[in-house]
Amino acid sequence: MKKKWIIILGIVIIVILGIGVKFYMDEKKLNEEMINVVYSDEAKEVFEKRLTNLDAKAFTEEGIIQSYEIDKESIERSPMGGINVTLIINKDLEWYITYTLGKYNGKLDGGGASISKELTKKLKLKGS
Repeated sequence: MKKKWIIILGIVIIVILGIGVKFYMDEKKLNEEMINVVYSDEAKEVFEKRLTNLDAKAFTEEGIIQSYEIDKESIERSPMGGINVTLIINKDLEWYITYTLGKYNGKLDGGGASISKELTKKLKLKGS
């Protein structure tokens, strides 16, 4: 009787471990897919379009926004759908924009955005 319980317990542990590994692998695959989307050429076009909407002279000598880089640690699934990602502007950690990327009508586009207080002031946006 004791041997039967040990076998059942062993099977239960194996099933639980198998489910845990499956969830881990699915999450890892999803994270890799999100990273691929955020670093894609299509996302780059979205970021640059959005940044030039904020600063018409972005990426030129006269512009405030000279460069951006993706904060890889910020990439995460949005609870509302899509991918949240933070862009660091001009390598200044106080100047950042957080976007929600998503597919709209089959095309990647930026949804909501959150702009840091310091960048908002520098760009002289309303609400600063």
